[in-house]
Amino acid sequence: MTKHSIQSLQIGMHWFPERAGGLDRMYYSLVGALPGAGVQVRGVVAGSPKVAEDSNGAIQGFGSAARALPFRLMDARRALRREIRSHRPDVISSHFALYTFPGLDVTRGIPQVSHFQGPWADESFVEGAATLSQRIKHSLEQSVYERSSRLIVLSKAFGDILTKRYAISPDRVRIVPGCVDTAHFDPACTRAEARLRLQLPQNRPIVLAVRRLVRRMGLEDLIDAIKVVKQRHPDVLLLIAGRGRLEAELQQRIDEAGLTDNVRLLGFVPDAQLPSLYRAATLSIVPTVALEGFGLITVESLSAGTPVLVTPVGGLPEAVAGLSQDLVLPETGAAAIAEGIDAAFSGRIKLPDEEACKTYARENFDNAVIAKRVADVYAEAIAAANSGVH
Repeated sequence: MTKHSIQSLQIGMHWFPERAGGLDRMYYSLVGALPGAGVQVRGVVAGSPKVAEDSNGAIQGFGSAARALPFRLMDARRALRREIRSHRPDVISSHFALYTFPGLDVTRGIPQVSHFQGPWADESFVEGAATLSQRIKHSLEQSVYERSSRLIVLSKAFGDILTKRYAISPDRVRIVPGCVDTAHFDPACTRAEARLRLQLPQNRPIVLAVRRLVRRMGLEDLIDAIKVVKQRHPDVLLLIAGRGRLEAELQQRIDEAGLTDNVRLLGFVPDAQLPSLYRAATLSIVPTVALEGFGLITVESLSAGTPVLVTPVGGLPEAVAGLSQDLVLPETGAAAIAEGIDAAFSGRIKLPDEEACKTYARENFDNAVIAKRVADVYAEAIAAANSGVH
C-alpha cells in the first residue's frame, strides 16, 4: 500500500457510460476505486462534456470519438497539456496508447505507467485491418511502451506478448488482473427470479456468452457446438449478448443450422440488466480463439455466482484456474466446446457452486483489491524515477 497520496493522470479510451467496451469498463472501475487506495485521479478520454458531470470534474471528455482521427489526436494533446499545466501529476497512467502518443512531449519528465490491455495493432489485424495500418499502430504503441518505466499486464500471457512483440524488458512488467465491482454483479435475486424478471424460461439449461460480435471471439464455434449439444440436451438455450459486424452472418448460421429455438442473439444488453442476465444463466462461456488478455466477463459472471467455461487462450485460464481447472476447456473449437457444455450439464465435471464463484471473484478481482495493487506499481514507478533508475 502507498504511504501517501499519489496524484495521477489517467489517459483512457472512452467513458464507459457512453461507450461499452472491456477496456472502457476497466478504466471506469479503476478510476472509481483508486482514491480508496491513496491515488487521486484526474483523467482524459474521448467523450462528451457529460463525462465531467458524471465524474464530478475528475475526468474530462476531450471530444467525440466519432471525430476524424487527426482532430481527435490534436484534441487529446490539448487536453493533456491543459491538465498537466493545471494539475501536474506524480504519474501518467496510460490505458490507451493512441491518445497517449500525441502528448509524449507534453508528459516528458513525468513517470509513466502503461496499462497494457491488449496488442491494439494485432487485434486490428485479426479483425481485417490492412498490414500498413497494423505497422503504424504497432510503431505508435512501441513509442508509448518504451516511455513507460512500468507496464501493467492483465495476465502472464499478455506479459509474454509485451516482451516478445514489443521487446519490453520483463523487469518493467507487472501482472495485475482486471477488476470489477463485484457487488454490482451480485444482484439480490435467485436464478428463478432473474429468469422471471428477464422473461426467460425457468426449466431450460441456459448458456450465456457476452461478447462483441467479431471474428476472434469464437462465436461461430459456439453456435456449431450448440448443434451438437442439442442432440443430448434438446432444450438447451444459448443467449449471445453483444453487438458487432458479424450479427447478420451469425443469425444466418443459426437459421441454417435449425437452431432458432436454441440460440438467441440479444443485441446490446444495458449494464443495469447484465447482473441479472449472468444470474439467470446455468453457466457462461468464453469461446475466444485469439488475443484474450483476461476476459473481464469471466469475473463478472463469477461475481453473479455463475460458473464460466473458457477456452485455453491468452489469459483466460489464469482468470479461472484458481477456482477450478475443470473450467478450462482442453482446446478451442466446436468439438471441445460441445464436450465441455455437455460434461457440465451431465455432471461429468463438477462446477463450483454459487457461493464459491462469488467468494473467488470478490477476494481476487474486486475493484478495491486490484486498486491497491495498481497503486503499488505507481509508487514503484515514481520511486524508480526519483532514484534515476528507469
